[in-house]
Amino acid sequence: MINKLKEILNKSEHWTEIRYHNRQQTSIQIKNGEVNRVEDSTVAGVGIRCLVNGCWGFAATADMSKESLEKAVEEAASAAEVGSSLRKNKIDRIADGEIAKGNYIYTDENDDVELKEKIDLFLEAEEFIREKENIVSGVVNYSKYNDEKTILNSDGAQVNIKDIKHDIGVVSIGHNGSSQEIGSVSAGVTGGWSELFEERSLMEMVEESVNIARTKLEADYTSGGDYTVILDPMLVGVLAHEAIGHTVEADFVMSGSIVQDKIGEKVASEKITMIDNGNIDKAAGMTVVDDEGTVAQPTTIIKDGILKEYLHNRESAAEFSVEPKGNARAFTYRDEPLVRMTNTYIKEGESSFEEMVSDIDNGYYLKGLGQGGQADANAEFMFGVQEAYKIEDGKITDPVKGITISGQAFEVLNSVDAVGNDLKFALGRGYCGKGQMAKVDAGGPHLRCKVKIGGQQEGDVN
Repeated sequence: MINKLKEILNKSEHWTEIRYHNRQQTSIQIKNGEVNRVEDSTVAGVGIRCLVNGCWGFAATADMSKESLEKAVEEAASAAEVGSSLRKNKIDRIADGEIAKGNYIYTDENDDVELKEKIDLFLEAEEFIREKENIVSGVVNYSKYNDEKTILNSDGAQVNIKDIKHDIGVVSIGHNGSSQEIGSVSAGVTGGWSELFEERSLMEMVEESVNIARTKLEADYTSGGDYTVILDPMLVGVLAHEAIGHTVEADFVMSGSIVQDKIGEKVASEKITMIDNGNIDKAAGMTVVDDEGTVAQPTTIIKDGILKEYLHNRESAAEFSVEPKGNARAFTYRDEPLVRMTNTYIKEGESSFEEMVSDIDNGYYLKGLGQGGQADANAEFMFGVQEAYKIEDGKITDPVKGITISGQAFEVLNSVDAVGNDLKFALGRGYCGKGQMAKVDAGGPHLRCKVKIGGQQEGDVN
């Protein structure tokens, strides 16, 4: 394979990038005692980009013959030539990062079980959900991506990449005759089947999802207001990815996001350091080499409250005169690489969870992402919260439900007065949908900060 691709690359008259991608994907859904979906598919082909007269051209083909590959190069170059006549701001150059060469294999392919064994296990888990009191429905969702890539380009990249990603989600739906509540737990990993359950077993995930749903059934609603809260690692990760991370992707920055021209300015509490890094072992967004053949390095987005770096591909890095660090990603061979996050997180601090709780007289402990949520280019956000508990006189007390949090993300980060010492990647089945899908992860430690809480009284519920 690689010799054929090298021959095609060497024949091209233009700067060329060739990316072969073979993806074997498995998807299973168990719902209410039935095998609702079993899919096992393979998608394979080559995506080719050419840079001609300051413009990109892209073509893709599933036909691996020499003739088809040569034709795809011609089509990509032709598209670039046509686009160049219409593009005002030509690409003068693309930046040099650390160019990948060699083999990058970071998973154990033998750490897996047969498809039937997985289905039987998921059926057993879902049945266990429905056996619980006040639980009326259960769902188990599972996905596996087995990816092989070969990337070559005119700058000398020549890399073979192999990784496997598993993720699983467990949902329990409770009903007590008057109201319905959902408990959801998920996990994701780059690695083997057994590594997916290193933190907790499938049955432990089931128990947790059931407990969440049943606790919410008994919880009261609460009214809204401005409160001091503690966010758990999942909500910290959602805030980091959705409300902050997208604003610092260089293509969004150049389109006018809120952080445009703010490098070097204070944007958060001095307690906040935020990083994106594709080379985090086992994290679901692990991307050791990106789809431009650049080796992943940590990008320090915020350091001690100061905005330090944006996320880049090679084109935007040249525009900003910086080094790309592995944030160009494409979901399949048919997709062009875009500026994307990988594993985005807030760095741990020094406070224990108990210390953070003890200093709150009237606030909330908030856990997990609930239903609904949005964020925009101004870092304004609104997220549903899955679990919420009152904090009164320094102690966690009663559960409440129906809570959303909202605000301006940088203002929230400026309000942080305590950062936990318990960093965790917690996005679980994390996918980002910026034009094309991408597997991502995010997290952080517990954070104490101020947010606006939206709540509702029981009489407000329809």
